[in-house]
Amino acid sequence: MNKVILITGPARSGKSEWSETLAKSSKKPVIYIATSSQSIDDQEWNLRIQQHQQRRPPEWETREEPFFLTQALTQIPANACVLIDSLGTWVANLLETDEQEWNSTVAELLETITLVAAEIIFVAEETGWGVVPAYASGRLFRDRLGNLTRRIAAIADEVYLVTAGYALNLKKLGEGIGSRGCREIN
Repeated sequence: MNKVILITGPARSGKSEWSETLAKSSKKPVIYIATSSQSIDDQEWNLRIQQHQQRRPPEWETREEPFFLTQALTQIPANACVLIDSLGTWVANLLETDEQEWNSTVAELLETITLVAAEIIFVAEETGWGVVPAYASGRLFRDRLGNLTRRIAAIADEVYLVTAGYALNLKKLGEGIGSRGCREIN
């Protein structure tokens, strides 16, 4: 039986640091799946990636997987802890997929999560706390990420909201809103 943890919150809140703390405390070999990769055109982005890399213990294995997250999960050994940072970047990487393909990809990911024997830690950004984006692509990103995190939260053992450097376990402190949390939101 696996354990699924979802960590969500705003930018620069400490999500990645909290996920790394939980991964270390698992006492299992850690496989870090980075959903982004270096960019030849964006040095600031590369600096952010380097900051993440420098925090990781050298014994952690890092795999870059910007598109095929489900396939990457099927290759994780049962005795491992896999940390996926981040769902927001993964959603952005797949933003050009049509709705049917996106829904199929999400359904496959959710099914795979329940089949993987390893501990899984997801990091996701909260994007819906501000104004509605003025552009269709921004609204699509916000809606897809919000729906995906809600669906993963429904099957997760632990869900943390990290903000201002503090983590709150929402499964302990919050109340689920029922099956409506798992439906497709259009």
